[in-house]
Amino acid sequence: QVQVVESGGGLVQPGGSLKLSCAASGSIFSIYAMGWYRQAPGKQRELVAVLTSDGSTNYADSVKGRFTISRDNAKNTVYLQMNSLKPEDTAVYLCNADLRSTSYRRIYWGQGTQVTVSS
Repeated sequence: QVQVVESGGGLVQPGGSLKLSCAASGSIFSIYAMGWYRQAPGKQRELVAVLTSDGSTNYADSVKGRFTISRDNAKNTVYLQMNSLKPEDTAVYLCNADLRSTSYRRIYWGQGTQVTVSS
């Protein structure tokens, strides 16, 4: 059984910062990539940032220079440092993990954490 759990969301003022965490746990053999997506009300889910096992990163244009994705391999955890937050960053942030458990490879999703940027 594999679980992906996000934490760190909350309410922040424009220009502020938040750091999200996403931990994968359970019977994990290897992790190929972990990433963050977000979904605002009435909008489609969009990629925010992804980090692959070889260290490659990919960011949405809207967050480049403001957000940084990083990882702690020993903890199977990925982080999203979000700086200079804007109201348009308000969304539910979801983490996913492309990993191989002892059985097979698939993508697992967390439940999401709410980020609200408002004064």
